[in-house]
Amino acid sequence: MPQPDQSCFVFIQLPGTYEWAICGALRVREVGRGSFLGTFVYGQSYLKRQNVAALDAFHLPLSDRLQEFTRLKGIPGALRDASPDAWGRRVIQAKLDRSEADISEVDYLLNGPDDGAGNLRFSPDKKTPGAPRPFNRTHQLQALVDAAQTLEEEGKLPFEVLEQLEPGTSMGGARPKVTIEDGQKVWLTKLPEKGDRYNMQRVEYATLELARAAGLNVCGTRIETVGNANALMLERFDREWNPDAKAYARYGLVSGLTVLDAEEGYQGRDRWSYLLLADELRRWSADPRADRLELFRRMVFNAMVTNNDDHPRNHALLQRDGKWRLSPAYDIVPTPMVSQERRDLALEAGAFGRAASRYNLATRAEVFGLTREQANAEIDRIRAVVGEWRNLFLQHGVSRKDIEVMEQAILPASFERTEPPEAV
Repeated sequence: MPQPDQSCFVFIQLPGTYEWAICGALRVREVGRGSFLGTFVYGQSYLKRQNVAALDAFHLPLSDRLQEFTRLKGIPGALRDASPDAWGRRVIQAKLDRSEADISEVDYLLNGPDDGAGNLRFSPDKKTPGAPRPFNRTHQLQALVDAAQTLEEEGKLPFEVLEQLEPGTSMGGARPKVTIEDGQKVWLTKLPEKGDRYNMQRVEYATLELARAAGLNVCGTRIETVGNANALMLERFDREWNPDAKAYARYGLVSGLTVLDAEEGYQGRDRWSYLLLADELRRWSADPRADRLELFRRMVFNAMVTNNDDHPRNHALLQRDGKWRLSPAYDIVPTPMVSQERRDLALEAGAFGRAASRYNLATRAEVFGLTREQANAEIDRIRAVVGEWRNLFLQHGVSRKDIEVMEQAILPASFERTEPPEAV
């Protein structure tokens, strides 16, 4: 049966304040089997405020008219980016004791984390959402790891335990995670899983530090020991503590998927492209020259370490002081693979499609504001740093056994190809 129409009010933390206000209303109805029409309208009171900004200047501009959406099950991208990720959806399914098929996208918005990505919250009525619940602390990590593993294995937990498992933001991926406050910072904390073949938290930590050493703008990272395992803590760059207000300022955040106006899954991959994203940065970014260079560096680094999970949700833009910039990098994880002939990125990278090889990465250098010579110089510079990855991984506590596993991911023979395989 078709799902009934659903609606919610969208609240925003007003820029420069810690006040929450309604910025608009969302309504979604099913118009066919698996097809949805969403409508969003900004509130008149919001439009009358001084210095308000559009949630998305290009796909959700400030207007008093009703705006319609059919992508992402009728949810505007800027709102969908504040919805829970794959892990968060599992937590919500367990909390509501309902199957995935019985939960709508609006349900996920309304039952998502108090502290979701960006500066938005959702409510079924016009009442301002209540104060967010207290954050988890590092001393709770062992209990949270145990709870997450039980949920993963059994699918159910007592409600009071589930309450401690924050559903998570849309930026975190499918692995279990919790939000932790420590040192007047908010951290997205990735937890170990019993089925891990290697210490994924330690490997991701070392990879992000390798990216930092290669000159990329990377989010803050740290490792927390939990019993015999590790948790990876990633600093939330969309939060900033204000000691005078004793509160966190929240900044706007949109994913690369929203910027590209693309769909999730394979049906939307025609717009999954570093080239298109670089082109969008020319109109979105307050400093497109710097951000396009940064994006090129990330594309090259992802190719070198076989991060083929570089899909559009693993890129984001951050809004501060009314200006959009490419956010710090996050979710860069090497994927060990046996094939040495060809490796592909998730996004189109050049004239030879998604090929993660030298012969492809500089072919459209001009899109990133570079000459072919400048692009190749960047590739050589990053290659020199990544060439020392084993030493850096050891310095950051990755075991020799796990380094052997990563040999299949980092700087594979296919990356060094200077001509496509069919031309060899």
